[in-house]
Amino acid sequence: MAMTEKFGSQAYDEEMFFSQFMRRRYRTDSPNISIETPAILDLIGRPTGKSVLDIGCGDASIGFHLLGQGCLSYLGIEGSQNMFDEAIRVLEGSKGKIELCSMEEYAYPPEAFDLVISQLVVHYSSDVDALFSSIFKTLKPGGRFVFSLQHPLLTSSFKSTLEGKKRNDWIVDDYFHSGRRVENWMGQKVVKYHRTTGEYFAALSNAGFKINHLMEPEPDPAYFSNQEEYLRRMRIPLFLAFSCTK
Repeated sequence: MAMTEKFGSQAYDEEMFFSQFMRRRYRTDSPNISIETPAILDLIGRPTGKSVLDIGCGDASIGFHLLGQGCLSYLGIEGSQNMFDEAIRVLEGSKGKIELCSMEEYAYPPEAFDLVISQLVVHYSSDVDALFSSIFKTLKPGGRFVFSLQHPLLTSSFKSTLEGKKRNDWIVDDYFHSGRRVENWMGQKVVKYHRTTGEYFAALSNAGFKINHLMEPEPDPAYFSNQEEYLRRMRIPLFLAFSCTK
């Protein structure tokens, strides 16, 4: 039987996928923990007194961290019931809040937040122009948008998305053919959208943002327990991150 394609957060509500993802997410030398999260926290800087919206918050672990660092408020929006339940557990006893809805469904109240963040979610959006416009609207004047996504070098190749295996070599192909990709990922066919770095930059500019930083986070050996894995991660960028101001 052919697998059904999963859009946005849908794959995380498949129990086997969710369990496997959480194990991978927090495994030793996970690139999410060792590369992406330190980069995002560096771009965020001090959150003291900031009202924060987290788009596609997952288990809200970054929200727990930001609340501990003194952010004024934290709201995470999440489309997966499994992730929503996990986020509620993580934030139990804190003033953080979670709303069960997709990034497309959220109402984006005007000028409500000082900081909007998003980790590895934007590449699931079929319409970043609409998404970035909504984020621009919901930020206060001078507010910031900090986000990461899977590096376009990794999303580009149609061939690579079919394999679903641990890679020691990477195919970079079809880079300028933007659009839909279906990736074989942990036993599910997950739909993502490939765009070039320049297209992301242009979409942010068109929405009204000033781009302050564009980062390709480089692995730091201090975050790795395994030298071989560190050297493997030095071969190609996994993530692309932006910091923007309204």
